[in-house]
Amino acid sequence: MPNRFYVTTPIYYVNDVPHIGHAYTTIAADVLARFYRLRGDDVFFLTGLDEHGQKVQQAAAKADIDPQAHCDRLMPTFKDLWTKLDISYDGFIRTTDPQHQAVVQRCLQTLHDKGLIYQAEYTGWYCTFDERFWTEKDLEQALCPDCRRPVEQVSERNYFFRMSQFQDRLKEHIHSHPEFIQPDSRRNEVLGFLQKPLEDLSISRPKSRLSWGIELPFDKDCVTYVWFDALVNYFSGLEYLGTHANAPEFWPASVHLVGKDILTTHAVYWSTMLMGMERTLPQSIFAHGWWTVDGEKMSKSRGNVVDPFAMIKEFGTDAFRYFLLRQVPFGQDGDFSLSSFHSRYQAELANDLGNLVSRTLAMLGNFSQHMVPRSDPQTETELEHQLQQAASALSEKIEQHLRALEFHRALEVTLGLVQMANQYIDKTAPWILAKDPDKKSRLQTVLFHLAESLRFLTFALAPFMPHAADSMKTRLGLTIDMSTPILASGPIWGEYDYINPVTKGTSLFPKKDLPSTSAPEPASSPTASAATGKKIESATPQTPSDLTPSDTPLIGIDEFLKVQLKVAKILEAERVPKSSKLLKLQVDVGAEKRQIIAGIGKKYSPEELVGKTIVVVANLKPAKLMGLESQGMVLAAGENDMLGLLGVSEDIAPGTKVK
Repeated sequence: MPNRFYVTTPIYYVNDVPHIGHAYTTIAADVLARFYRLRGDDVFFLTGLDEHGQKVQQAAAKADIDPQAHCDRLMPTFKDLWTKLDISYDGFIRTTDPQHQAVVQRCLQTLHDKGLIYQAEYTGWYCTFDERFWTEKDLEQALCPDCRRPVEQVSERNYFFRMSQFQDRLKEHIHSHPEFIQPDSRRNEVLGFLQKPLEDLSISRPKSRLSWGIELPFDKDCVTYVWFDALVNYFSGLEYLGTHANAPEFWPASVHLVGKDILTTHAVYWSTMLMGMERTLPQSIFAHGWWTVDGEKMSKSRGNVVDPFAMIKEFGTDAFRYFLLRQVPFGQDGDFSLSSFHSRYQAELANDLGNLVSRTLAMLGNFSQHMVPRSDPQTETELEHQLQQAASALSEKIEQHLRALEFHRALEVTLGLVQMANQYIDKTAPWILAKDPDKKSRLQTVLFHLAESLRFLTFALAPFMPHAADSMKTRLGLTIDMSTPILASGPIWGEYDYINPVTKGTSLFPKKDLPSTSAPEPASSPTASAATGKKIESATPQTPSDLTPSDTPLIGIDEFLKVQLKVAKILEAERVPKSSKLLKLQVDVGAEKRQIIAGIGKKYSPEELVGKTIVVVANLKPAKLMGLESQGMVLAAGENDMLGLLGVSEDIAPGTKVK
């Protein structure tokens, strides 16, 4: 019987159109769902919309339409974006679904019957934006501690869930299940929250103040607090959505993906609700970070919001999916800039991956009549063995990283194989082998190894960039069904029998010029969501006129000659712990081996650097970075973003001075 994997996104508020925050969480969930399907697991992937609550009622009133009509108008926009992003959800839930409302009322009745819901008068500070009560001590300068908006004092008779009763039990569960809340910083945050006495949770709103919600089964004059309603979706959706006959058996969820702003509601509210209903807690709640743009918070008022529809139109679905998961470790805050996006697109997708596919297929067409030849073991060298080993280890490395939700690491090791294959082409020079009839067997071996590398990359990229993977499969003439569990027991190097001709096709990732604006013109003006709780803005980028020669101080030849530049070869490379940017390099500078700490970890993986010939500043005073001594500096090109290391085109010995 296959393992079960159940992944969820938050259900997103329908107070406005979807934006980059919605896309980020949902793409991450989709990658996990696609990967585990390829592994052979039975997968259920749930997403959807939160359609109740005061914010939705206010947005509908502002538009002068009925709340349900407001939800019905915005819902297709979300589904349209998921279609454009290739989101392969199994269930799309709406909290206005009658089936969901019935489950919510059943849960409320269960807790009420168990004596875990009571009625009481309450006076507190209410945040309309978060739809949440706060005590006096929670407020920060008379503002909501979450969204920093003004609050109002509200007195009313409400129903309360005895959340405080489960405080010690929840703390014990978090301590005994370290994987329950991730990453570790979020786990510590929740434990810190639980150091204060946990209060009971108001779970109702009087219809006199809020009519748009699910009616309490035991009081017709009240509706359910929107968060109680929304959180129940995670198992109500299993009861009536999707095509899985055994869908309810997927509970508990394998992972809830949420933005860090809604961690407390999931880790505390949801967990205690489940304890009260005597249901198993989810295996993991993972809270990712927020996105800024060009180092600044998002700002709808400035009109420079990153719109996923516009990014897809400009660069394509795969490039957008790739950048969001490659740019920043999942769990940390990330910064979006069009220059960073363009740099990764050009360097990693167009130049590295796209070029590898184009070169390989072109050579198969020119030198092998569009057919993949068999390898001749007699002509294989250490280069082939290294490529085989890297490709064969790729699937296991990706699985290791995705189980830890290290999307950027999984893409990093995949890109490592891309770059190794490109280097393999340069080292073997098939175009030279093709000119010598005596080297035919060697040429066939090289072409076979390139085709196999592309086959392995097709499978590795399938969860992240389904369009690109499908195109690579077609161009290689593969007859494999990508909807089958192809990663359950493989792939295995050399097992596939290439019987169909290959086709080069158009460029997988055509090179593009950087648009003149900081982001494609938004088609709409997104606002905050339950997924991220933040808005995006972008700063005006520098133009060439901002960097005139007069801005750079001139130096004399004597000063320049003080800088000693040398050719160096990278012998070893590894990441600096707790840093996404720094790499520790061991380099040969001729007479000695040195250690250099370089901030190039977002551009290069350690594996792809070994063997590179670079240029270093050899007479720089040693400095300490994160406790490690750096004995020099590598030279790289780029203004705000590091675009590439400076190297030499000739075979020059390490230690040679650069003049």
